[in-house]
Amino acid sequence: MQEAGESALTMEGSLRERYEAVQKRVADAARRSGRRPEQIKLVVVTKAATIEQIRELIALGHQDFGENRVQQLMQRTAQIDEHCARLRDLRGSAPDIRWHMIGSVQRNKVRKMVELVRLVHSVDSLRLAEEIHVQSARRPQPMDVLLEVNVSGEISKHGITAAAVRHVVQQMDTMVNLRTRGLMVMAPLNGGLDAARETFRRGAELFQDVRGALGSRGGAGHGSGDAFDLLSMGMSGDFELAIEAGANIVRVGTAVIGVPSTEPTTGAETS
Repeated sequence: MQEAGESALTMEGSLRERYEAVQKRVADAARRSGRRPEQIKLVVVTKAATIEQIRELIALGHQDFGENRVQQLMQRTAQIDEHCARLRDLRGSAPDIRWHMIGSVQRNKVRKMVELVRLVHSVDSLRLAEEIHVQSARRPQPMDVLLEVNVSGEISKHGITAAAVRHVVQQMDTMVNLRTRGLMVMAPLNGGLDAARETFRRGAELFQDVRGALGSRGGAGHGSGDAFDLLSMGMSGDFELAIEAGANIVRVGTAVIGVPSTEPTTGAETS
């Protein structure tokens, strides 16, 4: 496991070098956890990326990108859709880009969001789940979502308590326009790698507990059985710990994109 000082090395070099370094670290952590590298999905967080960087990552073969604000998600998807349309005109084909919503979402932004994303990581309340369910009625397939859990108990963090997870998942399992695919967990802001490691361990235990409970019900409902199979944990400073604990999705921004000199301007929205 590389410590924080070593991970800072991925901030240097070109975008391609940083991306390939993160891919290698993901692969190494997967092997340490007894899994194959292809079993771990890397979501590149594009909050601070330029459109040129996203296009370069697409050219490198990357397909999964995450945004944490609906307004910026709308801008990004429109620009990348246009880019992919040009690729189809020039080459006859374009990659299938998958967008993930990883930030908290206001209910009045849900209608736009469900038109654009493949997976919502940040369902942090039953009320939000109900709104996504309503707004997903026009989709050809149910909306895939993860339940955000506040494992660390920090007041500043979104998410439901660990004790409420089973109940909320059972309620969501009755919503025909949703498919509850798993959990999302964030490490605490304080406590360093030890606190992150413990949070990820507890998150993985909770994930397996809920998955087992759903499986024991005989596979009824969208979130039951094998469909509950995604555990999203880990960011740039701790994704290896998350993988070693059992995560199969990691959300990495700075380690790939680098540290921007200025933040992109996206307006005053707090999504």
